[in-house]
Amino acid sequence: MRVLGVDAYTKGWIGVELDHGTFVGAYIEHHLTTLLSAVNDLQAVGIDMPLGLVETGRRQADIDARAFVGPRWHSVFLMEPQAVWKQEDTWYDDSGEQANQRCKQLFGHGLPRQTWGLRVKLREANECLATGKYPLHEVHPEVSFAAMNGHQPLKHSKISWTGHITRRALLAEHGIELPDQLGTAGKASLDDVLDAAAAAWSAHRIAAGHASRLPTEPPPGQERISIQY
Repeated sequence: MRVLGVDAYTKGWIGVELDHGTFVGAYIEHHLTTLLSAVNDLQAVGIDMPLGLVETGRRQADIDARAFVGPRWHSVFLMEPQAVWKQEDTWYDDSGEQANQRCKQLFGHGLPRQTWGLRVKLREANECLATGKYPLHEVHPEVSFAAMNGHQPLKHSKISWTGHITRRALLAEHGIELPDQLGTAGKASLDDVLDAAAAAWSAHRIAAGHASRLPTEPPPGQERISIQY
């Protein structure tokens, strides 16, 4: 049972592959399609990127994920509705100010810079999903780690030493032993490797039919939008 956990990083995408729940390899690629094509016979891909936007309001998946991770709530972005991203052919100007103004006009609040920073990879992931070639499923690493921890949110940031040790230990407890040497994938930052591994853990649960969803009962119009763990 081969699965892949995927996380975006500064120069592209990082993937952690599992076979029957154990670590097989880690890979980095500039383009998501290249990464997904590098591994054969994938039964599930867990990706830390919103898959699907809503017409209005907020995605219930984001709201529920924030509640699930408790003190780590800020790690879950509230993804803006489709109307903010309507200029998808140009994605506005690079500064994001046009999108920020549109968000204010439509919803009375600005577009967070971190959310704007997801635009290129957000589009890339959803285009891959639309092809139907890849078994993509939306996951969120902090949700995955909280689930590994007995549904208890972690207290420390993943970029802190304590946070790193805690997350790596949780992965090991669940059968994912990350080696000290990852080859070229070792160029990615520590937190991105951990997040990709957590996404792989959720992907394995999805492939095995053991995954849970946030929300458990999506509201009308959001039936296909969920974060799995």
